[in-house]
Amino acid sequence: MTHPEHPVTPSTGELALEDRASLRRVAGLSTELTDVTEVEYRQLRLERVVLVGVWTEGSAADADASLTELAALAETAGSEVLEGLVQRRDKPDPSTYIGSGKAQELREIVLATGADTVICDGELSPAQLNSLEKVVKVKVIDRTALILDIFAQHATSREGKAQVSLAQMEYMLPRLRGWGESMSRQAGGRAGGAGGGVGTRGPGETKIETDRRRIRERMSKLRREIREMKKIRDTQRSRRLSSDAASVAIVGYTNAGKSSLLNALTGAGVLVENALFATLEPTTRRGEFDDGRPFVLTDTVGFVRHLPTQLVEAFRSTLEEVVDADLLVHVVDGSDEHPLAQVNAVRQVVNDVVAEYGIAPPPELLVVNKIDAATDLGLAALRRALPDAVFVSAQTGDGLDRLRARMAEMIPPTDATVDVTIPYDRGDLVARVHADGRVDATEHTAEGTRIKARVPMALAASLDEFGTF
Repeated sequence: MTHPEHPVTPSTGELALEDRASLRRVAGLSTELTDVTEVEYRQLRLERVVLVGVWTEGSAADADASLTELAALAETAGSEVLEGLVQRRDKPDPSTYIGSGKAQELREIVLATGADTVICDGELSPAQLNSLEKVVKVKVIDRTALILDIFAQHATSREGKAQVSLAQMEYMLPRLRGWGESMSRQAGGRAGGAGGGVGTRGPGETKIETDRRRIRERMSKLRREIREMKKIRDTQRSRRLSSDAASVAIVGYTNAGKSSLLNALTGAGVLVENALFATLEPTTRRGEFDDGRPFVLTDTVGFVRHLPTQLVEAFRSTLEEVVDADLLVHVVDGSDEHPLAQVNAVRQVVNDVVAEYGIAPPPELLVVNKIDAATDLGLAALRRALPDAVFVSAQTGDGLDRLRARMAEMIPPTDATVDVTIPYDRGDLVARVHADGRVDATEHTAEGTRIKARVPMALAASLDEFGTF
């Protein structure tokens, strides 16, 4: 029992979780871009929503799974999903995304359910958004805007907020519009008239042109800020890379349990929440293998099918953690209905990121998590499909010892412990041990200098003739 005079101090993760729970969306308010201008930036009101998708390829189960994921995204954004429908087409309709007949049917569903927003499972062009809104007569947003909205709610660090704002603006710019004809009014006043005074005559900029210019200026400022913050991150990462600790990056689909695994492996207290995109800022913690070798484990932002290109671009500095890693721990949700589709989606994003740097992806260790929540049949199928994977439960701790052992195997030691006696005429080797290694003890004997140290493997090979390892 905890005494009142000795309260338990909650961890950082617990506090973040409490904050997030207390900051749910307030009815009638919206997540939107602020401090740029008064234009309507496609304000997102996501209280009562109807989902709609276009099934162009794959099986009916794939189409249903995609809509189920969209529903989970919508609920993470704080909305109540009322209905979902899928339209079978060869390709999305270029005008209304789902076709005029289905759009009318969607309008009737909106009226019947009292929905205030329609969310489409894909990225719609500005023309498609406009056309569909004219038919259904409520706000229409697409999957990209929804994911951006979730990121905006979950970003906590200065860099995370700047990255999300930049991604939002890149998405909003071509979709910028205002109310009726007001946006085409010109700022020049009474052009050619006598009453305007000096500097007020002439065509001027239309209101929408002014706002586009302001957004571009704000985007340029954000890019500069992110570049400055990236320098700090690069310095921290280069410091980690120059240390003797191996670098391990955890990647995986959103809500696969990456943060839980980080906590289980390192004893960290980072935020864990059963929600999509709970982690946006990379979290790095230190751990040790069973042989005493240190490693640093970095929890990265979760991926999702069709991750918006604006986010990949904005979160480039975050994703660079993947490029520099010695090992990728790829976490898969074993309790998900379509885990292999998640594996492919994550590999696609990783390959896109490393391809830009012209390097091969780091070695990958597949980890199937949440085995305590998975069915025996599902796990049997995964063991056949992913024979090299390690099966664990970050919740119960089952399989974590096997995971640590596999991680240690896949990251070969870069140094070795030596106990050598170096003759006095080989002072150059003694100097190298002190310069490149970590000396634990030295002793001057009749035969030479006895040194116990950890040294790089190449130097250990040079010392082979002088002692034991």
